[in-house]
Amino acid sequence: MATGDRAMLLVLLVLFTTISVVRCVTDPSDVQALQVLYSSLNSPSQLTNWKNGGGDPCGESWKGITCEGSAVVSIDISDLGVSGTLGYLLSDLMSLRKLDVSGNSIHDTLPYQLPPNLTSLNLARNNLSGNLPYSISAMGSLSYMNVSGNSLSMSVGDIFAGLKSLSTLDLSHNNFSGDLPSSLSTLSQLSVLYVQNNQLTGTIDVLSGLPLTTLNVANNHFNGSIPKELSSIKTLIYDGNSFDNAPASPQPERPDKKSKPSSGSKKPKNTPDAKDKSSESSDKGGLSGGVVTGIVFGSLFVAGIIALVLYLCLHKKKRKVGESTTRASHRTSLPLSVIPEVQEQRVKTVADMKSSSSPPDKVTVDNVMKNGSLTRMRSPITASQYTVSSLQVATNSFSQENIIGEGSLGRVYRAEFPNGKVMAVKKIDNAALSLQEEDCFLEAVSNMSRLRHPNIVPLGGYCTEHGQRLLVYEYVGNGNLDDMLHLNDDRSMALTWNARVKVALGTAKALEYLHEVCLPSIVHRNFKSANILLDEELNPHLSDCGLAALNPNTERQVSTQVVGSFGYSAPEFALSGIYTVKSDVYTFGVVMLELLTGRKPLDSSRTRAEQSLVRWATPQLHDIDALSKMVDPSLNGMYPAKSLSRFADIIALCIQPEPEFRPPMSEVVQQLVRLVQRASVVKRRSSDDTGFSYRTPEHEHMDISF
Repeated sequence: MATGDRAMLLVLLVLFTTISVVRCVTDPSDVQALQVLYSSLNSPSQLTNWKNGGGDPCGESWKGITCEGSAVVSIDISDLGVSGTLGYLLSDLMSLRKLDVSGNSIHDTLPYQLPPNLTSLNLARNNLSGNLPYSISAMGSLSYMNVSGNSLSMSVGDIFAGLKSLSTLDLSHNNFSGDLPSSLSTLSQLSVLYVQNNQLTGTIDVLSGLPLTTLNVANNHFNGSIPKELSSIKTLIYDGNSFDNAPASPQPERPDKKSKPSSGSKKPKNTPDAKDKSSESSDKGGLSGGVVTGIVFGSLFVAGIIALVLYLCLHKKKRKVGESTTRASHRTSLPLSVIPEVQEQRVKTVADMKSSSSPPDKVTVDNVMKNGSLTRMRSPITASQYTVSSLQVATNSFSQENIIGEGSLGRVYRAEFPNGKVMAVKKIDNAALSLQEEDCFLEAVSNMSRLRHPNIVPLGGYCTEHGQRLLVYEYVGNGNLDDMLHLNDDRSMALTWNARVKVALGTAKALEYLHEVCLPSIVHRNFKSANILLDEELNPHLSDCGLAALNPNTERQVSTQVVGSFGYSAPEFALSGIYTVKSDVYTFGVVMLELLTGRKPLDSSRTRAEQSLVRWATPQLHDIDALSKMVDPSLNGMYPAKSLSRFADIIALCIQPEPEFRPPMSEVVQQLVRLVQRASVVKRRSSDDTGFSYRTPEHEHMDISF
């Protein structure tokens, strides 16, 4: 009997070990990217097995997910009726080759960065708006792209020069305007092109050298003549334009119903089906993995079958008793041990796995919100709960020497805990709160604790003991942008032109996340250079995100802490007290002006005409000669002229007096990304830049790896 037990245990151990090896644990960056996507899509029930926190997409068969090894290579959630947005972290899916979210109700603009190694991209038949992101230009492996049946607008960007593998491109049934981009002429593999039902203008001469077999340009505003090279295309549809000529011979299958896709969902018979190609590729990967798994389990089965049969024969009766006992045990223990674990996992993310200075207190507050007869359950708080005594010890009893900042809500202290962890503690002055109830404070804490973005200072904990209101943040130890720009010391020399663009792009991404990813949108309300913290690599981290919920009228208070904020105030707020996401866009433009000029938003030490940075700078932003004189002297002329001009153009858009004319932050991010990528191209060309002069060393060594 002892021998049989040992044999059985040995076989089970080998089987368990093999299962653990074969069953892949998904790459953590892929998991986090999928969690952000799931949350941005409003956590739909259609996406079975998906989770907001934890989970193993490759091992748990998340709906629509295909993996190779531990990497996610395909996402196909088409025609599931999901809504929401695409989030901000798709670019972290480095191994993803196929992304298909067609036939849903996804809205808002496209993320400024998409998975870089895609071969197939299908976004058709959604409610997407805005323009195509410039980052598409770097997707060199892309062979199929379909964005039809959306509300995309503006001109089609000149983004196709690097897409040498693109064979099918569908831009139809949108609101694109302007001429066809010249980079389309470089698509040497393009065989299928749909641009029908847009507002495109100009000629189609740029398409004349392409190896097209199917072309649909119907219902636009094209003019000129159809090039003779195109008139021999097998399937050509050109109705609804103002062409001077017609093809030399009649074209087969001219009726629209047969020839053009319905909102991008179906293609003509002779259209290459990239979805099938992607599926075939995924199937091949899956078959290979299945064969390997089958061989492993088959070998183990043959090796262990004799031992198992022997054991079962000798101990059949005992096994049955043990089995029934085990089943009974599982029936009684499962609800108690598994369900709380599942509930806890729903509120955790990969970022929550960071160690904290004190153990998190698992707060699952279910307080009822007062809203007439309606009740709403608050989400669990994922931040740690601290005691007043532990914070007193860490801050040396909130001593003057530990103060590292002060704002309208209270002071910020440096806190060092016994385990060596350094944090920043904001001690909120209760007299400054407009919403003093504990429930409201905890709701704000719950919302802030779920903010997850690399350019936002994360909330690590809170304290509500003895009537106190304290917030504990991760410590960012290199000071803030305001001090680095405006204090007369050597630190401003570290802010090279590249570093300033890096700060602008990082903080723009943070605001985009608050405005366009979070639901409902979060308005910062107190965006300024003093709230942009910098780490040792000069990466920006936006602080005070979500604090507006505690004090909606912070900026209208007359206090020594807030007077400086008037230099940032948008016109509509100064006049009426109305503050929206577009007001945040305005203040972002003011911070960009600080980065450009090195000046304070409001400086009473200057002459009256120059005291307000916005009023002084606005008339000069489009004047090249004046712009060169506005640049921060600490840069010593070391900047690329074209990048400076484009930087000024973005500022001008953001600080427009009318809120409705200011761009959304996603567009600002795209323009800054485009600025960086164009700077990279200029760097590689080694051609002389035009405009005012700048020093060569900065231009020759531009760091665009951000």
